[in-house]
Amino acid sequence: MAEKQVVHIVDDEDGVRRSLDFLLRTAGYDTRRWENGEQFLKRVDKATPACVLLDIRMPGLDGLEVQRRMPEAGLDFPVIVLTGHGEVSSAVQAMQAGATDFITKPFEREQLLASVALAFRQNANLAALCAHREWAVAQLGKLTAREREVLDGLACGYPNKTIAFDLQISARTVEAYRANIMAKLHVSYFAEALRIAFAAGLGSDRVWSENHSKVGKGQPALSPPLPTAT
Repeated sequence: MAEKQVVHIVDDEDGVRRSLDFLLRTAGYDTRRWENGEQFLKRVDKATPACVLLDIRMPGLDGLEVQRRMPEAGLDFPVIVLTGHGEVSSAVQAMQAGATDFITKPFEREQLLASVALAFRQNANLAALCAHREWAVAQLGKLTAREREVLDGLACGYPNKTIAFDLQISARTVEAYRANIMAKLHVSYFAEALRIAFAAGLGSDRVWSENHSKVGKGQPALSPPLPTAT
C-alpha cells in the first residue's frame, strides 16, 4: 500500500486547522497541524516529502517570512498560501517567491484539493528534472576538461571551425574530440550527446562568449596532435 502524501497546515486559527485537516484526510491525505511558523520550522520532519498550506497573516512570523526561511531550514516543500480578502498583494509576493498557488479564505473544497494535487505534481516533475540533471552532470564527469569544452561549443550550435579557432586547435581535432565524447557517453547519435549536454546546463552562448572572446570569427586554427580515444 502506497504511503499517503503529507500536507502541513500552518495557521494560527484552530478552526481553520481543524477544517483543513478534516477535508484533506477525507480526501486521502495525511496531515500535520502547526499553530505558528516558528513551531513548523523547528520541528517539521524534513525527510518526508510534503506540501505546505501556509497562512499569510499570523502573529510572530508571518507566512511570507516563514516561506523565506524555509530554504535556510533545508525545506524545499511546495507552498500554497492561504489569504484573506484584501491580501492579494501579499499572495502575489508569495508567488513571486516560489509559492505554487494561493487560496482565499473561505476556501472551496474543490479548489483547495485541485491546488494541493497540482503542487504535488509540480514537485514530482521538479524532482525528476533535478535527478535527470544530476545524472547528466555525472555523465559529463566521464569527459576530460577539453572534451567538455568542445561539447559545450557544439551545444551552443557553433561549427567545428569556430570551436577550433576559439580553442586554438584544428577542425580535425574537434572531430576527434567529438568521436571521443560519443564513445565515452555511450551514445550512437550525437543528438543524444547534445541532450545530455543541455540537461547538464551546457550550451550557453553568453557563457561561451565570456570565456572565448574570439567566438564566431572562424579564423584558421593551429593543428596540434589528435587526441587518442580512450
